[in-house]
Amino acid sequence: QVQLVESGGGLVQPGGSLRLSCAASGFAFSTYAMSWYRQAPGKERELVAAITRASGTTDYADSVKGRFTVSRDNAKNTVTLQMNSLKPEDTAVYYCNAEYRNGLGRVYDYWGQGTQVTVSS
Repeated sequence: QVQLVESGGGLVQPGGSLRLSCAASGFAFSTYAMSWYRQAPGKERELVAAITRASGTTDYADSVKGRFTVSRDNAKNTVTLQMNSLKPEDTAVYYCNAEYRNGLGRVYDYWGQGTQVTVSS
């Protein structure tokens, strides 16, 4: 049915880069806003980056502005998070999220299983 599958996580040294990808299937991808969240051990899940369905508006957490870039390819049903200048504080499980709100106010909300990013020397 509905699937969001993250990939691209791994172990990198501080200052390095990673590119996360999220492959979507089972729903109308182009009509959903897409977001990346992350959660570190013992901490709350936080929004990292978001992009609207029209790719006209993006939003980033202050902690990643200037370092991370979110993009989407509606033809391929994918959303990408390019992460540069990585810091140990970026270590977390990163989750892909899809959200659609219809005219009646109902929210359709899907999550991937997450991919681990570890930044360590």
